[in-house]
Amino acid sequence: MSVSIVQYFGSQLSKCGYCTGTNCSKSNGMHAYRLDCQDYQDLIDRGWRRCGNYCYKLKNKETCCPCYTIKCDALEFKLTKSNKRILRRMNRFLRDGKRDPVEQAARAGNDDDVTEGANAPASEPQPQMPDKSPAVINVEQAMSLAQAQKSKAKPAGAAQVLGAQSPTLGSNKSATAISNKPRKKAKQMRLERRQAKLGDTKEPPSQKAATQEKSLTDFLSEPSESNKHQLKIVLVASSDTQRTCADAVLALYRKYQVVIHNDNPARLTLASMQRFLIKSALKNEKPDDGPEMGYGSFHQQYWLDDKLIAVGVIDILPGSVSSVYFFYDPDYSFLSLGTYGSLREIDFVQTIAATTPALKYYYMGFYIHSCPKMRYKGKLSASYLLCPETYVWILLTDVIRSKLDANKYQRLNDDAAARDVNEFLVEHLDEVMLLLDAKTCMKYKNYVQITGTESDRVEIIEYSELVGKVCAHRMLYVNMA
Repeated sequence: MSVSIVQYFGSQLSKCGYCTGTNCSKSNGMHAYRLDCQDYQDLIDRGWRRCGNYCYKLKNKETCCPCYTIKCDALEFKLTKSNKRILRRMNRFLRDGKRDPVEQAARAGNDDDVTEGANAPASEPQPQMPDKSPAVINVEQAMSLAQAQKSKAKPAGAAQVLGAQSPTLGSNKSATAISNKPRKKAKQMRLERRQAKLGDTKEPPSQKAATQEKSLTDFLSEPSESNKHQLKIVLVASSDTQRTCADAVLALYRKYQVVIHNDNPARLTLASMQRFLIKSALKNEKPDDGPEMGYGSFHQQYWLDDKLIAVGVIDILPGSVSSVYFFYDPDYSFLSLGTYGSLREIDFVQTIAATTPALKYYYMGFYIHSCPKMRYKGKLSASYLLCPETYVWILLTDVIRSKLDANKYQRLNDDAAARDVNEFLVEHLDEVMLLLDAKTCMKYKNYVQITGTESDRVEIIEYSELVGKVCAHRMLYVNMA
């Protein structure tokens, strides 16, 4: 079992990447030394997001531009006319090698599909990192200490019971006692828990009847043997630095950042790219019931013949594929690569869901309604926003958009009585695990008994409330002087 290890940094005040205001973006942050993939799935389901090893959660009530976590149900996704035009345009280019007349329209500003791809790529600005430096620890040693502590605290013979009764985020029901009914297989139990965690109470979708309308898969699997160009998408683990840090990748990243985001070329070093897009605290995992490539951080490299034209940075998690960043060659903006990349990633989720049904969501990062240029994410059908107070998913409709027009911060959940089912309360504090030094790991209640101090109490409670009860008890909180 992998143990997540984090150091909480508290509140951060920085420049906003959306409205470009100074010292108006308010968030909470923490450094992740290692993240279990299920823990990170739970964290993004509470509004967290990672940038390299740094994880942050916006203070939506206080920040200048409230950011709502957005996801798309890939199995319910429907192509729009705009989506189809982009797919046809790419297929024609691959088939004939000719740039459509729409490129001229794009230059004149008359084609929404093209200009959107050029001006509002499916990615977010890099968050400003805090000045604080994380403590230096031996990650493997800390993991061993945490695992020993958990094993020590687990009653004899209780392993199976605890595993079957682990709390879920999508239900108010308490775990039931073991009955005389035949036990379900572990794989089926894990699947049901993940579906409950993601709020999926429906039966798996039945096979849809064939229709004349072309699906996303149909568009992406058109015959290609006689094509003028060949487009190949290669999946590479982020840890494979020889491929993710290749000269072609760095050159593409620099070109994209300079042309699209007007970045200073001097700042676009290999080290900055590694910190932002290569480094990841996610532990690569390959469970028996998971997808073939396993869970963890990956790059999808888009190769047009022998030329790299785009890279999608993604995290594959137990319930979703989360888009971290997407960058492309601006010379190919006429292909609307930002939107095309999103459609490709949705297709990737659909492919995985065929063998791993619990993994059916595509997370797009943040939806920022108060920033018009960032509203494009809400154009994908079957999209949901995360309520920032109750952490339930709300279908993004015109009614929700109207509410956000009236007030940029919204609770989203109309049920005034609804509460966060994973809420951390003060009485849960005793079970939070702390790493005190290279050789000492203990629960908060033991820490107070031994040291007689509660000087860190307020900060630990704040952290625990932000990550939720489940993660607060599962992850290791670095509390080193």
